[in-house]
Amino acid sequence: MNFKQLALLAVIGLGLGAVITGVYQWRQQHHEVLPDSHGVFSQIPDFTLPNLDGNSWRAEEWRDKILVINFWATWCPPCRKEMPLFVKLQEQFADKGVLFVGIAIDDQEAVQNFVDTHGIEFPVLLGEEKALELSAQLGDRFNALPYTVVADRGGKILLRQAGEMRETRLRPLLEKLTLTP
Repeated sequence: MNFKQLALLAVIGLGLGAVITGVYQWRQQHHEVLPDSHGVFSQIPDFTLPNLDGNSWRAEEWRDKILVINFWATWCPPCRKEMPLFVKLQEQFADKGVLFVGIAIDDQEAVQNFVDTHGIEFPVLLGEEKALELSAQLGDRFNALPYTVVADRGGKILLRQAGEMRETRLRPLLEKLTLTP
């Protein structure tokens, strides 16, 4: 290879690097979230689901929050068991930018009764089949309930857990995340 060919390859390489860098930066700025080869997202995708009043809630509205997204149902014993923990931690961490979001895979009336009885004040959304699809995209391969995902303020998923969440696992992560702006 002569000098001209090497120079041409270098220019092409630099140009390709600049294009790749530009695409990466654009994706970061525009929060484009794409699944991996198994269809699992590494970040919270923008999704919209109705709350108990029928109003739509969009995940993009919470982009600046530390999110704890919990897929649950009123008929699920471990879901019922962990809910008081979520209520307590939401109260303790709300002023530090933490937001719990419950996504119920259940009947609206049963969910409303459960929310009223247990004093749940964080957003509770109704998902049904759409929620099952979303939980699978977030890594819940077996449609397990409960299923919890924790994401940082940029939407990056830091924890995925099928089954009941324990305070000893969740609290240290929330404490760590709330120390960094």
